[in-house]
Amino acid sequence: MRLAGRAAAAIEVLSEIFGRHRPASEALKDWGKAHRFAGSTDRHAIGTLVYDCLRRRNSLAARMSDEGPRALVLAGLRDVWGLPVAEIAALAEEQHGPGALTKSEREALSRAAAADASVAVAGDLPVWIVPSFERAFGEGAAEEGRALAERAPIDLRANALKASREQVLEALKKFGAVEGPLSPWAVRIAAPGPDSRNANVEAEPAHGLGWFEVQDAASQVAALMSGVAPGETVADICAGAGGKTLALAAMMKNVGKLVAHDSDRHRLRPIFERIGRSGATNIEVIAADEGAKLAGFGGFDCVVIDAPCSGSGAWRRKPDGKWRLTEKQLNQRLSDQRQVLEKGFELAKPGGRIVYITCSLLPQENGDQVQAFLKRHPDCKIIPYTEQWRAAAGGEPPVSADGSHEMLTLTPARHATDGFFMAVMKKGE
Repeated sequence: MRLAGRAAAAIEVLSEIFGRHRPASEALKDWGKAHRFAGSTDRHAIGTLVYDCLRRRNSLAARMSDEGPRALVLAGLRDVWGLPVAEIAALAEEQHGPGALTKSEREALSRAAAADASVAVAGDLPVWIVPSFERAFGEGAAEEGRALAERAPIDLRANALKASREQVLEALKKFGAVEGPLSPWAVRIAAPGPDSRNANVEAEPAHGLGWFEVQDAASQVAALMSGVAPGETVADICAGAGGKTLALAAMMKNVGKLVAHDSDRHRLRPIFERIGRSGATNIEVIAADEGAKLAGFGGFDCVVIDAPCSGSGAWRRKPDGKWRLTEKQLNQRLSDQRQVLEKGFELAKPGGRIVYITCSLLPQENGDQVQAFLKRHPDCKIIPYTEQWRAAAGGEPPVSADGSHEMLTLTPARHATDGFFMAVMKKGE
């Protein structure tokens, strides 16, 4: 397919997403099934354009004074892909293209972007989310939003049980792999452009051998901040597919007890294959419907809570989630977080650590939840993240994006990672 056909296809997919309120991944998958003639390179380019338009939906719509799929794709070709207006006009008229530009479309594509755009437009944020970003980041709210509207790199965690970071870098050098930020295990491959497909790292022999797992650098830092050590008894009670569980096992060097549980059996299912590759031998998985068994371990030295959340810190990777999130859904997540924090408190032994983590940048899911928890449990104390960092990772800690000295927020704009929040608390003796 030529770019003209890819642009028309992107308009078709966005129409399906908006018209039927479908997740982007499903709409793209179904488009591919219905258009078997499109090769993998075509599908990648179409998907890239669709996701670029979703990441920049507000600013692209503002340029065109139109938020429809056609307007977004035309503006995406201009502002994200960098095509000159004349080239966009030419491809629009090609066979199988989106159709000739109107006078107003040409004018919209030719004008400079507004210098006085609102935070919602400049930061490509839902209007109702803006107050939360301003509370977290002040005048930097739009900057943080813009960073969340960029394409994300592929991050990997070198599995210390089987390989060093240097070995993983050597195994993946054909993909341009480099050291990632903050985490001593992080390996990074740059985000692909529209004409280069995603590196299929999970098809590499090194992945089959368990040398690495796909995991954002900030998620790796969250595991590191737990400070787990060999010989401890640790519970990961929102384990999901096991990314942090495996990182914790490597930190424990297979010595001690690590219990993994998640209330969603579908999210938990992939953990078994990953454990098999990893070389971890100290993990016990508690089934989704058997959470009551956690109480039988007699109290944990550390309880890790990767809480259900809005996912706002991962909007680079799942941009349609930014527009699908509702206040009702957020309120449900807040309730879920309170419940799982209470569960963590019950499971931690006196003097044990409770590590609260989200992949969110919304203060009501992060600092607000921690402060409310500490009010409910005045015997618990927060361990300042700077102190925890020096003990667990060594060296000088990064500066939290929200200016806090007690809780750590990592963001794409400040740290070149996904957005993550973490707080470490100590239960009263």
